[in-house]
Amino acid sequence: MKILATTNAPFEFTPPEDVAVVGIDENEPVPPEHLDADAAILQGWTSPAASQLAREATHLRWVQTLAAGPDGVLAAGFPASVTITNGRGLHDLTVSETAVALALAGVLQFPAMLAAQRAHHWDPHFGRWRTLRPEGQLGSLIDTEVLVWGFGAIGQHTARLFTALGARVRGVARSAGERAGFEVFSDADLATLLPQTDVLVMVLPATPDTYHALDADRLALLPAHAWLVNVGRGTTVDPDALAAALTAGRLGGAALDVVEPEPYPPDGPLWSTPNTILVPHMAGGVAHGSDALFNDNLARLRAGRPLRNAVER
Repeated sequence: MKILATTNAPFEFTPPEDVAVVGIDENEPVPPEHLDADAAILQGWTSPAASQLAREATHLRWVQTLAAGPDGVLAAGFPASVTITNGRGLHDLTVSETAVALALAGVLQFPAMLAAQRAHHWDPHFGRWRTLRPEGQLGSLIDTEVLVWGFGAIGQHTARLFTALGARVRGVARSAGERAGFEVFSDADLATLLPQTDVLVMVLPATPDTYHALDADRLALLPAHAWLVNVGRGTTVDPDALAAALTAGRLGGAALDVVEPEPYPPDGPLWSTPNTILVPHMAGGVAHGSDALFNDNLARLRAGRPLRNAVER
């Protein structure tokens, strides 16, 4: 059995001795002698290798992505005979810690303090006594209302971390109920929930239904002191509406791991809007627990059993 494995991202995978693993650069053509592969481990983004494999690797039965969102691989057009599995569960911890880090950095004004450091300026403004709500703004995550929009595995772990910091957390998902001990609402409740939200954390995938889910109308429902944290997909937020809200002071700030488009152009307005943190899609850059997931799916494939994290198409 032959498995092609991307060399463009690190991960752990120790296969059985009778499985040959061949490294491929996803930005280069796959050598013809390896188009007989049975499976492939890919990053999950659109790539020349993914498109070629979809067209030419006729023996392929399984494609495993490192990314939780497989939209790039789906776009390659693999036939229905190929089972695509995503990296759901591999990024729960890293994306969650990034969400908390971004929220804390924004609320505690770390960008401004780092700018003062670069200027060799000891600014007493940041060291004074303060309240949790200084001048109508957020000064802490303590006693805040946090809404996690997208309440899968990553959203649930994110909720636990914010709770540990003293926030009150609720979730939004396709259906209402209770998950992981948290109260969860549906999209239909957003008009009521957003005006009560201090920090909105978005962990939504990129689908036709989530495109610009946070638009100008929904942004306008958030309090003027609220912060937006997006660690899901950039396409879920209307970037022009967000830039307008930040520029007008109708939003406390935004901390973005993802943005539309990516890479974000040098002349994009969100580079310089007030109280904005923009980092280059780095939250999920560790495939934690990949060895166990990949070997389990390999065993399932050989036994003819359903694979974990199979993507519906």
